[in-house]
Amino acid sequence: MTSFAAMVHVTSLAGLPANALAESTSAIAACDAVVLVAPSPIAKYAGGLGSAVGAVVEAAARVDSALEGKSAPLVLPAPGVPGGRLVLAPMGPLSEEVDDVRSVAEAAAAGFARAVDAGASRPLLVVRAPVGAAPRFARAVEVGALAALGSQWTPLEAREAEMAPRSAESVAVLGLSEARAREIAAIEVGRALCRDITGTEPERMAPRRVAELCEAAFARTGVLVKIERNVDDYPLISAVSRASRVVERHRPCVVRLDYRPRGEIRRTVLLAGKGVTYDTGGVDLKTDGHMAGMSRDKGGAGAVAGLVRAAAALGLEGVRIVGLLGLVRNSIGEESYVSDEIIRSRAGVRVRIGNTDAEGRLILADLLALGRELAMSGAPDPIVFSVATLTGHVYRAHGPYTGAIGNSAARPELDRLDVLAERWGEPMERVRPRREDYAFVAPRSSAEDVVSSNRLASVNTPRGHQFPFAFLDIASGLKGGALPFIHLDIGGVGVESADWQFGRPTGVPIPSLTAYLSGES
Repeated sequence: MTSFAAMVHVTSLAGLPANALAESTSAIAACDAVVLVAPSPIAKYAGGLGSAVGAVVEAAARVDSALEGKSAPLVLPAPGVPGGRLVLAPMGPLSEEVDDVRSVAEAAAAGFARAVDAGASRPLLVVRAPVGAAPRFARAVEVGALAALGSQWTPLEAREAEMAPRSAESVAVLGLSEARAREIAAIEVGRALCRDITGTEPERMAPRRVAELCEAAFARTGVLVKIERNVDDYPLISAVSRASRVVERHRPCVVRLDYRPRGEIRRTVLLAGKGVTYDTGGVDLKTDGHMAGMSRDKGGAGAVAGLVRAAAALGLEGVRIVGLLGLVRNSIGEESYVSDEIIRSRAGVRVRIGNTDAEGRLILADLLALGRELAMSGAPDPIVFSVATLTGHVYRAHGPYTGAIGNSAARPELDRLDVLAERWGEPMERVRPRREDYAFVAPRSSAEDVVSSNRLASVNTPRGHQFPFAFLDIASGLKGGALPFIHLDIGGVGVESADWQFGRPTGVPIPSLTAYLSGES
């Protein structure tokens, strides 16, 4: 994995003029490739990078019309350029209203990886936003830097087996200030932790091994780590994990990550993360090959842990952040919980189980109940979030976008988060809770207060990612209160291309939430 100590190459470039490549500086001389990420026609955006770059780009454009549009990265010999290599990563014109900064991330990741494949160890990334760029490209350089860093992550299993492919030794980004470089490095530290939790196979990252990883990751950060190995105080979590307890390494736990900065705390953010280390579906067993990839059902917990880690690395001021990770394995066996059971949640709400494969909302409900308790115990200006790879329906409805839904008290905060997510290349699709969602989970008899789900998979259910919000609202005890509550379903974006078995974990929505927590407007 890329060494973050080597990010000094980023900070050493702070303040350099636009024509820095034409200058003989030690920072530039240390690089061994230049990766130019720019809209098309790319020759238009090579100006100001020195005559050596300009000549190579113009010559390539004359003989390769593909550079007039979006194309795969191209490696060119470039005398006079650091390392003698120039990698061109054209993004296309980016002139349409629907174009956004994700194009920068995609091109930067591909171009940087191509430079490493070509033999570079210390590439310099140059990102050009479209001329007259709209506000949605305001963080183009930062988004490109994160993409370049992320391209160098390799799975934990490969690293531990010493089979990881060669990666860059350092990352340099032109035009990134020293302060912003530190922020980007901190965010990537969090995203790397998220990827390790989310993407690692289910035995290596069984519930209590996730907890051990958190202990190691947060050592000497000032974050208080509390591991609850007895989950009896979380009745719904306890029910989901019943069949897993016969295997020691599969036993559940709840991890509490508490970041408290020095000085006055003006606001409190409480986040619940779903951490199902393997989801068989329980008694409502997943069939037809749908179980493959279910070790990634812990992406919500990974995102929450990564966010707290990023906040600690940044030293965010004025905000207390509490991450609550519900880590369980939804196993099948003689102790499995089953449909028709009625279980009281931590908030005392009687939940009738409709389908054991809808286990994520049960975990979140108990964690949100704890979040509510913490918020009501004198926490300044509290807000609660849940983050989860919760439904397949969110991808069916929205494709590669986070599904965001909140109560009325959270609407102003969701408005701000929506803007930031667009800016940082993690766009959301927003919906609002409707009366049909609450009717869907309403009790059918006097024996229960709420029904967890219907019998069908979410993808076959109308409003299949919206009605779980209503369940969470009721089962956690939040409904009817004034506490702002936002639910983020990352089922369509937790891994690239929605490939749950082989897709690279993305770290969404850590950059957006970091910007939100830091007070970016």
